[in-house]
Amino acid sequence: MNAPPLRFRPVLLSALGPALVAQAQATPDPQAPQGPQRVVVTASRTEQDPFEAARSIDVVDLQDLQRGQFRSVPQALRNLPSTFIQETSPGQGSPYLRGFTAYNNLMLIDGIRLNNSTFRSGPNQYWATIDPMSLARIEVLRGPASTLYGSDAVGGTVQVFTKSPSRYAADGVSYGGETYGRYATAEDSIATRGEIHVGFTGEDGLRTGVLIGGSARSLGDIEGGRATGRQPNTSHDENGFDVKLEHWLARDTKLVFLHQSYTQDDVPRTHSTDQGISWRGTSVGSNLRRDNDQNRRLTYLQLHKDGMEGGVESMKLSVSWQTQKWVEDRVRSSGAATVDSSRVNTLGAFAQFQSASAIGDLTYGVDFYRDHVDSARRRDVYRPGDEIQGKVADDSTYDLFGVFVQDVINLGDRARVEAGVRYTYAAADADSVRDPVTNGRISLNSSWDELTANVRGIASLTDAVNVYAGVSQGFRAPSLTDLTSFGISRSGEQEIPVTDLDEERFTGYELGAKLRSSRASAQAAWFYTDVEDQILRFPNGTNEPVTGLPQVTKGNVGDGFIQGFELSYTLALMDQTELFGSHSYQYGRIANYQNAASTLSNDYPSRLMPMQNMLGLRWENALGNFHAATTVVRAEDADKLSFRDQGDTQRIPPGGTPSYTVWNASCGWQVSEQASLECAIENITNVDYRVHGSGSNSLGTNFVFGMRVTF
Repeated sequence: MNAPPLRFRPVLLSALGPALVAQAQATPDPQAPQGPQRVVVTASRTEQDPFEAARSIDVVDLQDLQRGQFRSVPQALRNLPSTFIQETSPGQGSPYLRGFTAYNNLMLIDGIRLNNSTFRSGPNQYWATIDPMSLARIEVLRGPASTLYGSDAVGGTVQVFTKSPSRYAADGVSYGGETYGRYATAEDSIATRGEIHVGFTGEDGLRTGVLIGGSARSLGDIEGGRATGRQPNTSHDENGFDVKLEHWLARDTKLVFLHQSYTQDDVPRTHSTDQGISWRGTSVGSNLRRDNDQNRRLTYLQLHKDGMEGGVESMKLSVSWQTQKWVEDRVRSSGAATVDSSRVNTLGAFAQFQSASAIGDLTYGVDFYRDHVDSARRRDVYRPGDEIQGKVADDSTYDLFGVFVQDVINLGDRARVEAGVRYTYAAADADSVRDPVTNGRISLNSSWDELTANVRGIASLTDAVNVYAGVSQGFRAPSLTDLTSFGISRSGEQEIPVTDLDEERFTGYELGAKLRSSRASAQAAWFYTDVEDQILRFPNGTNEPVTGLPQVTKGNVGDGFIQGFELSYTLALMDQTELFGSHSYQYGRIANYQNAASTLSNDYPSRLMPMQNMLGLRWENALGNFHAATTVVRAEDADKLSFRDQGDTQRIPPGGTPSYTVWNASCGWQVSEQASLECAIENITNVDYRVHGSGSNSLGTNFVFGMRVTF
């Protein structure tokens, strides 16, 4: 838990030396004009100063990623407001954004959806298949944003931007590269990455660049705090590869090709096995083994064109192919073995345009994604129905289609209104679904459509203070997981297919303010998310005939709300010293069934974030070649438990997860223009603690060492 990302960083960047600035900034488009102010695109789908965004948005830039030395993308978000990171195991990570997780948050990679129709409802592992060392920056947009991004954009939308080739000469060929190594003691982990950049500039000034990168990680059994010690069966390996090519057809037109792959081997769900630990009264699982393999591959081709004449000023076209494979190898206490697997091939395409018109500045477009899903279950002892499907329906398809338009209207020089609307169509088609009663084969063919809208406004009270307010709708169509899931969930429940679900609807209300001056930056927001027809799980009163596990069904029963307040800030105390912090509070109630015989009653949202406060100091010397920071993070008792949280006995102690206070420190040294060092001490006092809902305890005292060499 090192220093958090700075939102506007008004002071210290001006003090950095040239070599550190070159290393710290995200790789820019070499054909675009550059300025000192960072730009975001996720808040509006167009380039925008984050201070001018009528939304709550944060940036984790390249400098933050390098200094933070995060082992995963979810971990890179851990110090942001209204965010906490549940980890079923160290190889997984599921951010909760404003009270929502899993498929109620949307992840984009260079504008392309990572989410697919098999993502699970609870904390899941999919975001861990993105290599943090391959990224230039991360943007986090909080609150419903389905008008811009369609289904799943409810709690938040997170977009990662991959690194681009960065070695160009005035003309001719230029090349170089970078190597990085990281070692962490409490993780017993080693991580490495190497990159090669080659750039060519022609006589006409047009450029072609290639980046080739590879990463590898080996994580051993993690050490908890003073009372926990080593936690067995928490180790695994990861590796990744990526290549990116950018070719300019003209000064304002470029083609971008990317291929990336990432693999995780034998990631254990430790809490579900007999090697889990009992902590503060949690139960221990009975499986002898429960390991997960993941592999994700993404290939895309994009055309970016600006400076167009006529009705369209700019456009971005994209076509992509993504494959996500998952395998779970489980051995029960009886010795019975099961292997579940799924493969999702996703064809994606989008077209986005910008135009100036008499009614404002328009951003509009269309997007389409089709999942084709193969799913299988294999046991050493056959059971009726095993041939029909794995965790979800086999040989199934899922389509998402959307058309959107967003208008920005300037009301003079100091105010602006944004309004937009989207039409979304979703369809699921499956011929191989397991009937939970007869174990026979049934089919599914359903579709849903929805109109979502948003209206937001921002006004400048002074040159340093902006205030904003808005209403934004969220929407999520039932997924193949909702409709056809047949497998184990939580701490030993049997989830069964339900084929007649409706879409979920959300409406987010937000009031906020932003401050930016030469000495300080801050943003604060109050939010209220109205929840309607959320799909929730609840017991149906029967047990699975063979395993004896209690069955859970699901329905559109969740009506309620989640509200909260968030504040983050940076204040320059002296020329080279900053005070920074963030504070988050959430509360909510959502209706659900406590058990099969009960009636609907108000319940807490699952894994509601406890009140959390973070305070830190950051110092950077005048030359910009040395920096140091320290933070203290305080999380209060997480004792507002939903009905199902109370039954998640392997991960959540009776009565809730206890509070904790963690102290961290870090420093870094730019040794030369080619080499830099980063060091950190996490959990200095060796506190024994667990992030709410996680399957293992967090790290005890952890020494982290990193070195980066460029050539």
